[in-house]
Amino acid sequence: MDENYHNRIQRVHAAIHTNPAADHSLDDLADTAALSRFHFHRVFTAMSGETVAEAVRRIRLKRAAMALRRGNASVAEVGRAHGYPNPGSFSRAFRAAFGQTPSQFRRDPVDLALPLYLAFKPGDPKMYPVTISEQPSRSVHGLRHQGPYPQIGQAFERVSAVIGKAGLWPQVRGMVAIYLDDPAIVPPAKLRGMAAVTFADGVTAPEGLLSQELAAGRYAVMRVTGPYSGLSKAYTWLFGTWLVQSGETPRDEPHYELYVNSPTQAAPEDLITDIYLPLSAAGM
Repeated sequence: MDENYHNRIQRVHAAIHTNPAADHSLDDLADTAALSRFHFHRVFTAMSGETVAEAVRRIRLKRAAMALRRGNASVAEVGRAHGYPNPGSFSRAFRAAFGQTPSQFRRDPVDLALPLYLAFKPGDPKMYPVTISEQPSRSVHGLRHQGPYPQIGQAFERVSAVIGKAGLWPQVRGMVAIYLDDPAIVPPAKLRGMAAVTFADGVTAPEGLLSQELAAGRYAVMRVTGPYSGLSKAYTWLFGTWLVQSGETPRDEPHYELYVNSPTQAAPEDLITDIYLPLSAAGM
């Protein structure tokens, strides 16, 4: 099954190699990989060990280096052909990668080009329990968060204040965080998410909270036990190892975290977080 995902990532590399000067937007490359725009970048980064932007820069500069050595085009022409219409930006990017300007590199007999192979880094050896199950739709109620994801606790505090004022804490059945962006490609200040809760059936959310429906369907549910600081490593394993080997395809919807307990109830090593990754229907 993992060959399928390696092929997807290799198609992305091939597309960049074929036309290094193209824009290569995340949406276009997600289409090339036939992966959801919500999850493409996490899969790519977890499997290849670099972000899409880093891959585009690496391949552009590698091919530009080869063009400088093997062709007669001017430095400016080589830069334009490899995604750098401004000679100054090409020179700066090239020097940062090779320690030389393009002109110096062309004159230097020592081959400093980046390696031609594309290696996949192995997934983290730690394993986490994952089950696949049909989940009902979930109505969640909360507040939007914008900013670094580790600060989403501030949004949960505001949600808690609204619930406490309404006297509805006994009706809360779970706390949920929804993440709409990938921290690897979106600046921390612009990351979007939602801090929310679920209520018992029949309870109306108090004024001041926004409501959202989490879609029903197949989900991979990964349980992570331990401090929240370990969630990043768990995500890398989920997208770079489990998903690749499972042969499953993520659905074009955001994943979310459901907190089985909280820091007020358990020590950091006993915290339990269930990560819900939406999957396409079986056989798709």
